[in-house]
Amino acid sequence: MTPSFQPLTLNEFIIQSQTAFPYAKGELSRILGDIAIAAKIVNREVNKAGLVDILGAAGETNVQGESQQKLDVFANDQFIAALRASGMCAGIASEENDEVIIFDDELSLSGKYVVCIDPLDGSSNIDVNVSIGTVFSIYRRLSAEGGKVEAGDFLQKGSEQVAAGYVIYGSSTMLVYTTGAGTTGFTLDPSIGEFCLSQRSMQTPVEGKIYSINEGNYIHFPLGVKKYLKYCQEEHEETQRPYSSRYIGSLVADFHRNLLKGGIFMYPSTSANPDGKLRLLYECNPVAFLAEQAGGKATDGRGVRIMDIAPQSLHQRVPLFTGSLGMVDRAEQFMRDFPDTADL
Repeated sequence: MTPSFQPLTLNEFIIQSQTAFPYAKGELSRILGDIAIAAKIVNREVNKAGLVDILGAAGETNVQGESQQKLDVFANDQFIAALRASGMCAGIASEENDEVIIFDDELSLSGKYVVCIDPLDGSSNIDVNVSIGTVFSIYRRLSAEGGKVEAGDFLQKGSEQVAAGYVIYGSSTMLVYTTGAGTTGFTLDPSIGEFCLSQRSMQTPVEGKIYSINEGNYIHFPLGVKKYLKYCQEEHEETQRPYSSRYIGSLVADFHRNLLKGGIFMYPSTSANPDGKLRLLYECNPVAFLAEQAGGKATDGRGVRIMDIAPQSLHQRVPLFTGSLGMVDRAEQFMRDFPDTADL
């Protein structure tokens, strides 16, 4: 009788892989494991969202001025609780909180890491049953262990990330992460309640046929973006154009699709949001780390690598162009060729 195949669980994979990590003593593994536990709890609530009173607005706004959904608040509470309980994390910066959350119990004060997180990306899609996600980034703290973390522990360039990832709550629930040794995907097996290895060493195609952007903002786009969109829509057999337009409105969902199939995601600066709209620390940096580790690229559309941007504030926004290397390069070329932001 042929033995049944037993895929590696997330915890097993992390333990096997951590020897390649320069600070491998188990702390990072514990943090990743605790993020996975919180994600399972959030997944459970997402899956029964239409059956219990967890849908709709919570009646408050976050620091971004955005209406908080009940699941936003629930997810934020779960990740804070999980990371506080780990004792390995000294503090957390969340999209849902104005300031950093400092864990000041004795064990956490000695924690070597801090976490930046968007607990529930795409929450405007919650009520209509569209894929949403969690995005996170992990840094090694700079301040002395044993004391409280400081602002500088969080305001680090993306190039200093020691791990980053996202969880997508969709037709299946996946956790995708990197520690700088490739991008790896795990799928939640509900029969055993474990994330199991499903995609090792994920690679995004160099070229793709999908572009993702909110075309409702077209009138506000820089001229270079408008010209690139027209390029994507033109008929050209050799380059297999026109490309397909696919935009969900959830960064995690759009990025995940393009990572697998090949494509470009763009959220450029606009006349309404000249600094862009996505947050550098807990949206753009983790996505950029994952993209680069999968052979893709992430920039601000004007030649600046996302992970080289020095953050100035906790909720700083930046433009984001990410995805297949060839497509991002081409979009940047259009931005250089058409620097004017005037309307067509």
